[in-house]
Amino acid sequence: MAIEDASHKIIADLLESRTGQTLSESRRWRISTALSGLFREFGIQNVDQLACMLERPGEHQLATRVVEAMLNNETYFFRDHAYFATLANTVLPELQRKRADSKRISIWSAGCSTGQEVLSLAMTLAEQPGRWQDWKIDILGTDVSGKAIAQARTGTYSQFEIQRGISVAQMLNFFTETKQGWKVADKVLDMTRFEQQNILDFPPMPGRFDLVLCRNVLLYFDPDTRRRAFDRLASATASDGMLMLGAGETVVGQTDKFEPASCGSAMYSPKTVSGVSSILSSTTSKVA
Repeated sequence: MAIEDASHKIIADLLESRTGQTLSESRRWRISTALSGLFREFGIQNVDQLACMLERPGEHQLATRVVEAMLNNETYFFRDHAYFATLANTVLPELQRKRADSKRISIWSAGCSTGQEVLSLAMTLAEQPGRWQDWKIDILGTDVSGKAIAQARTGTYSQFEIQRGISVAQMLNFFTETKQGWKVADKVLDMTRFEQQNILDFPPMPGRFDLVLCRNVLLYFDPDTRRRAFDRLASATASDGMLMLGAGETVVGQTDKFEPASCGSAMYSPKTVSGVSSILSSTTSKVA
């Protein structure tokens, strides 16, 4: 194996060990591009030098910086508008019917990046004040990237970020321009909370979420890791809850915990066995 190939493998293995994401040999070309900022900051000449530095004792902080730089945090407000239309017009009204007695809805956005998906959900609910009056809404966003979560908690975005998916009306209604950028309104931010967490860890609230979104995350996992991720998602989803995946993702042939739902191509329901949700039994045993 050439030195450069070995160096690429060291970084790919680091990414996988910290996040579960695999970086195939055909995609390792992006390593130098993704780490170009770190190269300049630390005066690193090439990936081989970086790999040598990572092999030294006590370089935990550098390793963390490398992983953060390698993560794909691409996101924007109301990404895939058709999906949010499905949520607003079909999924959320159905959840409102199911939770009419408790008037509580819990939502988990797994792999939320810098928070735009979570805030898009909150804005969707805020645009229907009559429907959700007196309801307790809790939208949790988690991501493996500490840097992304730190920004999400501020609720502040640049002009470029705010223009991606936000209409002028939504910008005026839900954001205020500040010296730091565009700050989301408290009425939106108050519905949300953010935590740094790996989707492969134990879920934040097993069996309790009415709606789970995990879009464009599973694409980066190998089949075995993807099955582990589905197990985590399943143990966090209420027996009558819903899961939304990204356009290029499916549960078919990937897991026995979910099955396609009738309300949209990206929506999935907990799979039942003899009338009992398979998720109920999975939450009573230790997750592998």
